[in-house]
Amino acid sequence: MTTLPAPAATGTHWVHNLDPVALDLGFFQLRWYSLAYLAGIVIGYLYLLKLVKQPGSPMARRHADDMVFYATLGIILGGRLGYVLFYKPMDYLQNPLEIVQLWDGGMSFHGGLIGTILAMLYLARKNGLSFLRVSDYVACCVPFGLFFGRLANFVNGELWGRPTDVAWAVQFRELVGPGTVAVGPPRHPSQLYEAGLEGIVLFLVLFVLFWWTRARYKPGLLAGVFALGYGLSRFVVEYFREPDAHLTWLVESTGLSMGQWLTVPMILIGLYLIWTSRKREPVYAPPSQPAADAVEAREAA
Repeated sequence: MTTLPAPAATGTHWVHNLDPVALDLGFFQLRWYSLAYLAGIVIGYLYLLKLVKQPGSPMARRHADDMVFYATLGIILGGRLGYVLFYKPMDYLQNPLEIVQLWDGGMSFHGGLIGTILAMLYLARKNGLSFLRVSDYVACCVPFGLFFGRLANFVNGELWGRPTDVAWAVQFRELVGPGTVAVGPPRHPSQLYEAGLEGIVLFLVLFVLFWWTRARYKPGLLAGVFALGYGLSRFVVEYFREPDAHLTWLVESTGLSMGQWLTVPMILIGLYLIWTSRKREPVYAPPSQPAADAVEAREAA
């Protein structure tokens, strides 16, 4: 592949020059993309441990330990298979060995979400836990992964935004011909928009609801807020994001990108969970015995 040199002057716009490889030992490369997934899972797990210590928790510490293992499998397998099926099914059908090449990128959040939901269903059924309430607690931890994942997309110089002349636009290196890469036009850093909305803003909303209100005692409410918040954030940012080249036909024919179509069910499910949470029996934990302790005591009896 030939890389053309960056122009000597690019006005006020920064030319993306970040290296996707965090550590290169020659025989081994550690990429920021991998570290992002690791950071999201580890920090999300530590935060989940903090949440389950609070009165009213639907699960105990050991359930949280199992959850992070199942969720990791769901994120990796579901995220990759989701990307293959939603975005490039024919390409991977012709080159099936590329499906396992996770280091080259290509993960779908919606696929990872489906994998995580299946993981929560398995955990809940196996241990007799409330699926909705487990979902509420896990939902509060997901923004960590979204934040680091979008930062990794930015470092990789992928999933960039549409051309623009705003002062904070970024020029990414783009494929301009067979085997030829050059500096492209200024674009919206849509990866950072998503990191801010899906990661920081959504986390803060869920943080306030969990710690400063009684939302965690209303089954499905926090999960609904997450689904609605993510869906709306992704739907809006897609207007600033460059559609995948092989899916421009979808935008031209429907007016919406694949990312927007995939968020529509999330928005509807989020609205449903929020609305119906008012009718569900609220959960109240005795001040002297959190629900997580009660679960352990019941199972030990």
